[in-house]
Order: sequence, then structure tokens, then C-alpha cells
Amino acid sequence: MNNTRSANSVVVLDFETTGLSPRLGDRAIEIGAVLLVDGKVIDQFQKLMNPGFPIDSFIENYTGITNKMLRNKPPCEEVMSEFVEFIGGHNLVAHNASFDKRFLDAELDYIDKSYSGNFACSMLIARRIYQESINHTLGEMVDYKCIPTDGVFHRALADSEMTAKLWLVMLDDIQCQYEFSKISFDLMKRISRQPKKKVHEFLQKQLEL
Repeated sequence: MNNTRSANSVVVLDFETTGLSPRLGDRAIEIGAVLLVDGKVIDQFQKLMNPGFPIDSFIENYTGITNKMLRNKPPCEEVMSEFVEFIGGHNLVAHNASFDKRFLDAELDYIDKSYSGNFACSMLIARRIYQESINHTLGEMVDYKCIPTDGVFHRALADSEMTAKLWLVMLDDIQCQYEFSKISFDLMKRISRQPKKKVHEFLQKQLEL
């Protein structure tokens, strides 16, 4: 079962898109992902894709991805067919995972593909284990934990790499504080669902099981 697997072997992904909602017709324009196995990056995936219509100036300015850059890129269907092979049977992590999951599910629906892994949200977990932080955006967390960065955000591969680094830092922090011998993916998902004031009690109880 995927949830019993170690939390340090996952695919960490990030989408750049034409807007906020695939239900309103928005599409992916870039996918970036890294594959972690036993806490090490062993592979990565990055592709721009043509959504089939022009993107607006806000998205161009926000992401740095222009219509010219997308003009001769492969369509979403082709890129996502490759990406689902990259995912394999791995569990998935994203910062603000509800957003990325919506687009992953929508894009794979177009090509009648699916994945077997489960999603965890690094942002929800960060909110629970770093409660003293002012906010929990990816940029804020990178600064808060002093994670080395080249300062590039809102490009898919750079954001997935930063999320992967944050994910591993969170695993280390939890492991050091609570002395877990191993942290499962299921434990991380369960942390994300705990009320903030009960996280410490929850983790202490897990050591007794």
C-alpha cells in the first residue's frame, strides 16, 4: 500500500498554468518534478507545453513563460503522457497540493490516464510543524529554514526542487525531535490533517504505537 512507504521516496511536483481552475478551462503550461529515493534526488522532469491558446500578460509576467516560448512546444496531452510514466507508482508531494492535484487530475483525464500514488501537501504540514512562522508560502519556508536557493520561483522545476528540499528538512526535523526510526508517507499525511494544537500530542502518541 502506497501510504506505508517511506516518506523520503516520492515525486515532488509543481505546475505552472494559464490560471487557477481547470474547471474554467485553464491548462498546464509547464510541469517540473524531482524523484526522491531514500532522500536523494535521482531524476527530474521538466517540460513546457502548449495549452492550445494564448496565455495572458499576467501569467507571462508572473511565471516568465511567454507565448513565444510556448508556440512550438508539444501539446499538453503529449507532455502529460510522458509525465505519468515518470510518476510510476510513487506517492506525490506538492506545496499547496490541492492546486497541483486539480491540474494533474484534469490533464490526465484528457488522455484517459491515471496514477496510483497518494498526494501530501508540504504547505499543510509546514503549517503544523512550524507554527511560529509568519506564513507558509514556499518562499517564506525556504527563508525560514535557511534552505539554499538561487532565488528563482514560479518556474516549475525550481519550485519542485525547493519543495523537495523543504520536504526533506521537515522529515529531518520531525525525526530529530521525536526520534522516529522511520517516517512513513501515511504519517506525513496524518500530520497534515491534525488540529495545530494537537500535533505535538499526536506525534508523541505515534512513538508509543
